[in-house]
Amino acid sequence: MSQEKKDKKEKIPRQPMPEQEPKVRSRNFQEVPLGLSPEAAQKEAARCLQCKKPACMEGCPVEIDIPAFIKLIHDGDFTKAIRKIWERNSLPAVCGRVCPQEVQCEGLCILGKKGDPVAIGNLERFAADHERMYGSGELPPKAPATGKSVAVVGSGPAGLTVAGDLILKGHDVTVFEAFHKGGGVLVYGIPEFRLPKEIVASELHFLERLGVKIECNMIIGKTLSVDELFERGFDSVFVGVGAGLPTFLNLPGENLVGIYSANEYLTRANLMKAYLFPEYDTPLVQGKNVTVLGAGNVAMDSARTALRMGAERVRIVYRRSRDEMPARVDEIHHAEEEGVEFHLLTNPKRFFSDENGHVKGMECVQMELGEPDESGRRRPQPIEGSDFTMDTDLVVVAVGAGANPVLTGSTEGLSLTKRGYIVADEKSLKTSRKGVWAGGDIVTGQATVILAAGAGRTASNSIHDYLTIGW
Repeated sequence: MSQEKKDKKEKIPRQPMPEQEPKVRSRNFQEVPLGLSPEAAQKEAARCLQCKKPACMEGCPVEIDIPAFIKLIHDGDFTKAIRKIWERNSLPAVCGRVCPQEVQCEGLCILGKKGDPVAIGNLERFAADHERMYGSGELPPKAPATGKSVAVVGSGPAGLTVAGDLILKGHDVTVFEAFHKGGGVLVYGIPEFRLPKEIVASELHFLERLGVKIECNMIIGKTLSVDELFERGFDSVFVGVGAGLPTFLNLPGENLVGIYSANEYLTRANLMKAYLFPEYDTPLVQGKNVTVLGAGNVAMDSARTALRMGAERVRIVYRRSRDEMPARVDEIHHAEEEGVEFHLLTNPKRFFSDENGHVKGMECVQMELGEPDESGRRRPQPIEGSDFTMDTDLVVVAVGAGANPVLTGSTEGLSLTKRGYIVADEKSLKTSRKGVWAGGDIVTGQATVILAAGAGRTASNSIHDYLTIGW
């Protein structure tokens, strides 16, 4: 590319994504970003330099051919664009909305060195949404049937990626989901305003149209064991059950009424439709003065959900500084716009109750940062004599989650870490048990949707080799 053309592309500003106004959206559960128009998408796509060695692809866990699909959008061939994405990713409408592009594909875009990177995530979302609303419904080609069958345990991003990959390779795939709806963390953990349920349902329907069977209300480890899956004739099993075991802080008073794990709070609000009250009268304490402990994406989701559930004041309490907050930049920005308050370098010590056993306050201590710990972040230390109290009538603990032992505790021959996660080979995601693979949060601990999808891609390649070549 000539320097003149490169300079011209660099002068095209990044096309903003239209959004609901903060004061309006903070009281409804409708999606916040509204998507790009075809004209804006093509203009944004025109910014791509079409690098000969695209660094953006190195940052994509599922290795989408990013320059290729962006060029197709620029050319106005939106149908071919989504098919190019489908070659590597079965969940583009999801990933375009919730992936941390700023530290992955967009983080490596060369335009980002001097200005704004290409809005790769927004373009991926555009291609997927355009296909859903205006596409022909034509499916990608499938390989001839192999006669082999795969059981996928869990319908989160790892499991759905495995299912999407292997069904196209000609294998028979059945997904087993513990809840009454498929989607895993995509439906019970991520709120409607960030990832609408109809988007997840559309992605699931796409997989079903390809031939994937999805069986809900199936708790593998209780309803059926892994042994029984093999007895039913499955040739291999992929375990992608996530990390859904709630984590608490073990503080005095943590069992008071009105103190939730983020897992329970978001599941009640999302999958049990508490956000549709009074149409659905889901049991959920609706606080007016809400405190969320933690500063990851789950904490932001919880805080923003509390606002929409009618809270008058919502505070994030985090023991480190803003620089250490693990949430996506966009999620922090949206929370602040909507009025969520941030109380940083603050750590809870204990909770107080009213006469009915309901939480009414929290004792905290101010912190300062010391030397880095094993995570690489500076270790917070309490400041002596800085204790204070904070009024609150609802607390959501969003400090991480652990490995659910239901499946792992009932499956012989499966090696686990000290924390209960499944041990899997890094390159293939094979477990210690023949014919069983595992990936996503049940292997790594809580991580992102796209990293789980990347694990699904790794596992599906290995499973395909096993089914066609051998262990």
